[in-house]
Amino acid sequence: MNLRAIITVEPVMFLYLASTFLCSFTFQRFVLVKICEELYNKEDICGDLSSHQEESLVVQSKASYILLLYTAVLTSLSIPTSLLLGAWSDQAGRKLGMILPSIGASFGGAILIVMVQVKEMSVYWCTFAAALMGIFGNYVAIFLSVFSYIVDITNDENRTMRIAIVQSMIYIGGTVGYLLSGWLLQNFTFTHAFGVYCGCQVASIFYVLLWLQESNRTTEWMHQIDEISLAASDGILKKSLFLYASRTWETFSKVRGEQDRFKLYLTFLCFLLMYVCNSGEQSIMILFLTYPPLHFSTELYGVYNAVKMFLGGATLIGLFPFMLCCTKEMTLAKVGVLVRLVSCVLLAFSTHTWMVFLSAVMNSLSGFTSAVLSSVASGIVERNEQGAMFSCLASIEAICVIIGATIFDVLYPQMLTSLPGFCFIVMAGFQVIILILIQDSTHAKEKGVAGGELGQRMSFKFLHRGRALRRPDNGGRWFGRAADMQHGTTLLGTRLLARPKLSVVVQWVPEKQLQSSQWPTSLKEGEECCDVVSTTLSLVPS
Repeated sequence: MNLRAIITVEPVMFLYLASTFLCSFTFQRFVLVKICEELYNKEDICGDLSSHQEESLVVQSKASYILLLYTAVLTSLSIPTSLLLGAWSDQAGRKLGMILPSIGASFGGAILIVMVQVKEMSVYWCTFAAALMGIFGNYVAIFLSVFSYIVDITNDENRTMRIAIVQSMIYIGGTVGYLLSGWLLQNFTFTHAFGVYCGCQVASIFYVLLWLQESNRTTEWMHQIDEISLAASDGILKKSLFLYASRTWETFSKVRGEQDRFKLYLTFLCFLLMYVCNSGEQSIMILFLTYPPLHFSTELYGVYNAVKMFLGGATLIGLFPFMLCCTKEMTLAKVGVLVRLVSCVLLAFSTHTWMVFLSAVMNSLSGFTSAVLSSVASGIVERNEQGAMFSCLASIEAICVIIGATIFDVLYPQMLTSLPGFCFIVMAGFQVIILILIQDSTHAKEKGVAGGELGQRMSFKFLHRGRALRRPDNGGRWFGRAADMQHGTTLLGTRLLARPKLSVVVQWVPEKQLQSSQWPTSLKEGEECCDVVSTTLSLVPS
């Protein structure tokens, strides 16, 4: 048993997310204290801010603006890096994309430590720390590199499961991060908390360098794609920044067979709304819970987030694999949206501590949605497009962090005196939209995969080197070898397609004959296919 093949990017995700949540909570508290000291500089007020409602309102309003500025700088600078890194990692490997963000985070953490020690430094220095973190990729680069790596080393059989395990590291890391932050701030200082943050980043760097192996398929698949690209450009491949950025855009805008592009866009739109809600919640949560009537202390807020994260991770590791065997993936995605909706409504009207914790329990299944949708999106694109696809997804997330923080950081102070939980009602409305989009995506999948009417043609690309051929939908089995398939061969389609008692007629077409959407329908007798070929699939009665 090779442990290095079993334990791969999970520790990377855990270390980065545990330290990120630790830093996020610590930074929010630090901003409140820093602003209070700048405005009032009184121990009796800043030591018990929640008991001084008028001062608390002023401090929270300015803190909301500072947090918005910090988030905007952090995420906007990470977008160009992610756009380039995604397509580049398809060619050069995933490991650098896991190292760079930790380097930037270490520098940013060091600046925050200096801000703690030097009282005269303005709170606005935090934007410089955010700029360093963003330039090095931040969590955006980590996400696209980690999930691309997982897709590289998995197949259609175990991809959703492995993605869910990696996704659970976000929640488990969040559990450890929030518990650790609450304990550190209760017993030590901001300096110690930011120091632990930097230490986790350094540990992650050494893990990637000393333990993690590069995904084999990156080199294998890109070698084949490079051959095609070289031939198409007269043997010249211009490795420039514009090339990698254009590859990322091409992955997003590429014309795909049947309903695949439409389904990919629906999936991305679902992620967009989810990210807006997540960033908005993270941005205002501490402000909401420390404001009357809840009056959460630092320690209680850390416990709440730890419980919420732990339940989310536990359900992904323990409950999700079991439910995946019993029901369809898209059904689990809908369940995740529904529990998220109910949780937001309950949180909006929470007046007691037990109501807040109950919303955390109900929210524990919401992680199902992102795990399923990530698997769906990775199954739509080609193997050599995984990094570029996750780069698009990560860039959308980064943009949504700015959008979400802007919407809810501006909306929260406006509704603070009348209905503090109004932002969570808006988030619940977003969940309704997500549910509708997932339902449309399910219908698109059934129409595209099942083939619609008999005789409908579907076009897909396969490798013709004796390798196993991939099923033409996003969650299927490997169903044969190129060496076993000849022109006109009929394959049993019960496992291949959603519709039972159908067969698939395979017609090989040389890649060089393909022009836009025009697909040749036949081959000359005895003609051989080149290495990369495409097929026309027709549904016929068995």
